Amino acid sequence: MTSVNAPGLAPWRDSARTVGERVEALLAEMTLEEKVAQLGSIWLQTGGDGNVAPLQDRFQAVETLDEQLSHGLGHLTRVYGTAPLSVAEGAARLRELQERVVASNRLGIPAIAHEECLTGFATFGATAYPTPLAWAATFDPDLVERMAAAIGADLRAAGVHQGLSPVLDVVRDYRWGRVEESLGEDPHLVARLGSAYVRGLEGAGVIATLKHFAGYGASRAARNHAPVSIGPRELADVILPPFESALREGGARSVMVSYTDLDGVPAGASADLLRRLLREEWGFEGTVVSDYWSIPFLASMHQVAEGAAEAGVVALAAGQDVELPETISYGAHLVANVRAGRVAESAVDESVRRILRQKIELGLLDGGPPVPEGAEGVDLDSPRNRGIAAEIAERSVVLLSNPDNLLPIGPGTTARLAVIGPCADDPRTLMGCYAFPNHVLDRYPEHGMGLTVASIRECLEAEFPYADVRYEKGADVSGDDRSGIAGAAAAAAEADLALLFVGDLAGLFGGGTSGEGCDAPHLGLPGLQPDLVEAVLATGTPTVLVVVSGRPYALGAYKDRVAAAVQAFFPGVEGGAAVAGVLSGRVNPSGRLPVQIPETPFVNPSTYLQPPLGGRTEGITSVDPTPAYAFGHGLSYSAVEYVALTTDRAECPTTGSIEARVTVRNAGSRPAEEVVQLYASDPVAQVARPVVQLIAFARVALEPGEERVVAFDVPAHTFSYTGPDLRRIVEPGAIVLAAGPSAQERPLRADIRLTGETVALGARRSL
Repeated sequence: MTSVNAPGLAPWRDSARTVGERVEALLAEMTLEEKVAQLGSIWLQTGGDGNVAPLQDRFQAVETLDEQLSHGLGHLTRVYGTAPLSVAEGAARLRELQERVVASNRLGIPAIAHEECLTGFATFGATAYPTPLAWAATFDPDLVERMAAAIGADLRAAGVHQGLSPVLDVVRDYRWGRVEESLGEDPHLVARLGSAYVRGLEGAGVIATLKHFAGYGASRAARNHAPVSIGPRELADVILPPFESALREGGARSVMVSYTDLDGVPAGASADLLRRLLREEWGFEGTVVSDYWSIPFLASMHQVAEGAAEAGVVALAAGQDVELPETISYGAHLVANVRAGRVAESAVDESVRRILRQKIELGLLDGGPPVPEGAEGVDLDSPRNRGIAAEIAERSVVLLSNPDNLLPIGPGTTARLAVIGPCADDPRTLMGCYAFPNHVLDRYPEHGMGLTVASIRECLEAEFPYADVRYEKGADVSGDDRSGIAGAAAAAAEADLALLFVGDLAGLFGGGTSGEGCDAPHLGLPGLQPDLVEAVLATGTPTVLVVVSGRPYALGAYKDRVAAAVQAFFPGVEGGAAVAGVLSGRVNPSGRLPVQIPETPFVNPSTYLQPPLGGRTEGITSVDPTPAYAFGHGLSYSAVEYVALTTDRAECPTTGSIEARVTVRNAGSRPAEEVVQLYASDPVAQVARPVVQLIAFARVALEPGEERVVAFDVPAHTFSYTGPDLRRIVEPGAIVLAAGPSAQERPLRADIRLTGETVALGARRSL
């Protein structure tokens, strides 16, 4: 370690000093222009048609590159992830840019390089993992953490310091295009898996960025960027807990603001959200970054500022530290506003301290190269990555129904199989909108996929080598060309079994049926796919319906007419083999639904977290929101029995905890993995509470005939809620615990009573 008194060494470069000392020494050396430069970013956009961020084509930096770099730079935006560069080309480009950044500013401070990493490192040739909705279907935090650690290792080896993930928006309406990016509709599930992802990424030395703070997924009519009209109780009890958990338990060092407004106040202009709640109440010390162009959007979209310069004033006052992806409202505008007295320089210092702290923590001021040696040779699609991707894909596939045990088919079958549908032979339908082939490469068709990705059809042909497989597309994912439907029906009629693959093709801003800006008007299958399903079912051939999608689609019209139904949420580059393995029986399905599957396209069941009047209310309304398949549902090829639910006490103080023990048994003939789910109900409360709510879960491996006891430690704080005065409380009274395989099927019950006084929980409550 370098001595504190090393001659000629600037104190901010002395690693023997504390981080705080180094930050203050550097801050004291900086001019106003140098400070403000640390809050900006540049994005060197190259080629291609179409946007990969909202209204990308309408913005450009107000200064030249040389002008932007002359005083330093906070962030480099998506050096790898903007165009199809090989890892060697991307590393060389990043190294060149970092050298230019260091050489151009007086203090030689490198930039933080950030990239998207929602389904893996979003760059050419990198593994495209399953979407977050598929991670959620695994109900497996350890596996998600292992995946995030692998993603983080790849990012760090390539010289990337910050990843823009995970998305912690709790799903409130399935029509929203970004459901595929979410971790489902339950705040406990989102919190557990989101925190696991953060631990993996941060453990690899990469800053995790929580998105989108807050309420983005609860917009009116599920329209992207639309206003959010939810009350403070829904915000506190449903939307915010995953963010709090990922900060406190995961250790995330960055938060990205939401594009939307909350009850008229844009998130990026809300000091109540970004300062009072995030910093004062939760104690967050990391950086708040803007979503791409969300600061100038305060003027152009929300109209709470007059022009880009004033938007910068509003954003900094609210608590936004870093402007991404380019410097539009900060930079020279912010310097001028400080000089004019409209912004205090101390407010700039507050934000600069945070980004300097992170640069020191990342080692960027320790004298080493910002881009590691050997970055050009990093294998971004390694066997390790592929193995993890395959494991997640296999554990995420959900068997919805199998009433006559037609599945598994058996790999040795000699049957005539009709493989039908737009998702059967297009590898892009296996991946989400932030996977590089869908996110960027659709603008560069000459580059192909950039990865070896087998389609479901190819995997089925390998899985069933003795079968007579005939393929017919039938229809596109979207569009009105019905010319192939008759041929698909004819193939089904001549087959012993029809395997029908329908669903989504992800894209951006209307370029797909799922993804950012691809919101749905209803929950029917897109395009002519409903007609294709009806034509195949009309043949009378036993049909297995497989939905490969980014959101749940209404399946009520088909659920009693298909021989089996399977749901796969964009299972990634190894998804074709995972789906084929489930159909053959090589993989015993163990995925569970992180969102409900609706019964009808036009009756959105919202989510399972509903008070009594949010569900079926016979005699009150003719509309029934009961789903076709419930939250948490999923079958396997082995029968698991729920034997007993016991607690270590019948009464528990409002400040105490109980242990709940669930006994399960594998009554089938093959190994299985069961997701044991524990729910709670609060029969009488001061506000309307959900009928049931998930409070704990565990994935349990069971050999045939094996019985296991799963113990859950449940603090009384688990039963807290936001009361009429908007304080979070635990109150005495009856609580019902229930265990089972889904929110709808809870065969085991235990009654407990909370005793003592009502307790108001502070900010440091147990999560």
